[in-house]
Amino acid sequence: MNMTPKEIVAYLDEYVVGQKDAKKTIAIALRNRYRRMQLPKEWQDDILPKNIMMIGPTGVGKTEIARRMAKMMKVPFVKVEASKYTEVGFVGRDVESMIRDLVNNSMNLVREELQEKSREKIEDEVIDEITKKLLPPLPKNAPEEKQAEYQKSFERMKQKVKNGDVDHLKITIEVDEDTDMGDNLPPDMAKAQESIVKIIGIFNKNKEKKEVSVKEAKEILKKQIADKVINKDELKKEALKRAENGIIFIDEIDKIAATGNTRQDPSKEGVQRDLLPIVEGSTVQTKYGYIKTDHILFIAAGAFHVSKPSDLIPELQGRFPLRVELQSLDEEALYQILTRPKHSLIKQYQKLLEVEGVNLIFKEDALREIARYAFLANEKTEDIGARRLHTVVEKVLEDINFNADEYKGKDFIIDSNYVKDRLEEIVDNEEIAKYIL
Repeated sequence: MNMTPKEIVAYLDEYVVGQKDAKKTIAIALRNRYRRMQLPKEWQDDILPKNIMMIGPTGVGKTEIARRMAKMMKVPFVKVEASKYTEVGFVGRDVESMIRDLVNNSMNLVREELQEKSREKIEDEVIDEITKKLLPPLPKNAPEEKQAEYQKSFERMKQKVKNGDVDHLKITIEVDEDTDMGDNLPPDMAKAQESIVKIIGIFNKNKEKKEVSVKEAKEILKKQIADKVINKDELKKEALKRAENGIIFIDEIDKIAATGNTRQDPSKEGVQRDLLPIVEGSTVQTKYGYIKTDHILFIAAGAFHVSKPSDLIPELQGRFPLRVELQSLDEEALYQILTRPKHSLIKQYQKLLEVEGVNLIFKEDALREIARYAFLANEKTEDIGARRLHTVVEKVLEDINFNADEYKGKDFIIDSNYVKDRLEEIVDNEEIAKYIL
């Protein structure tokens, strides 16, 4: 991923509106990762990633920025909530489970890439397998003329299977019974479960036979053949390598900060202390092997309405040297979010009503009015950022969504007056707004 900081910001601009400071900080952090990979091994080991703390209200793009980063870099991404973890000794998720989640995501990411590389080979084997099921087998001692004739029939049938002409026919295939290997169990328990499954498998070697359509068989066999084609060692090695350079987004970090003069909550501070070794760099055992967390990029995020970053224990604060504050969305930003993205909220509703034969048209003044009411609702009640647009637009379109059948084949125009009629009274009354918007 050889992109300059400017190119990274330009890429993020396509998906996230505003937040220039946050994008700039993240672009520099990503570029430094690339620079590190160009250095000799001895230098690479010593240069650790500069973890980032994002401070800002909900719905302003914190998660989206981090998710898009991971997609751009083709590394696994995991979002976790700090408030879901509990101190060791209490019932709840242990902090190491986030690393196991990351490795599982990495395995899926790399498996999909390797499958794509071998796509033609896998598809060819699937078509062959189904064709053999559809044609009766040729006797072993059949004369050469019969063999040549059978080969021609086989090729014709193979083409039909490929084209989907026989998707409706039924065939019997062997299906592996789904076995949950407990991906998120602690490694020792996962290994024990795996051993039990293997032992059971020795005594129960027969696969389950199932009658399915050719169309369904294509999907089932694709997975089975992909498992045989893909090099398991290559998959595991690459997945662990990607996971060691993955991104973990720890949301709600402010929820585990002990606030002001209140009595220290031992479980909150305990979670912070449990997080420390993971963030500082340690080795975690997973069912696919050991993984070092030294070069995983950790991004912590929180609104910090009640607490502040300095309420976190000093050791944890020190592990997030890059601080960036994300701004609340103003009226213009909300308007941009409504209109600019490729699959914006407005375009989504237009597509949904197209299914009913309704041509939904938004006038410019209506879009401005929706953004204004969303901004006012955020100011008067809890600020939930861009998520407010969902509730506002849903309220505006309530009637047309319900009566869509009456407008089939017609244009339905929404202007500023239409928006005002549906929202003005609600937004003006703060008590009603709290419940409806």
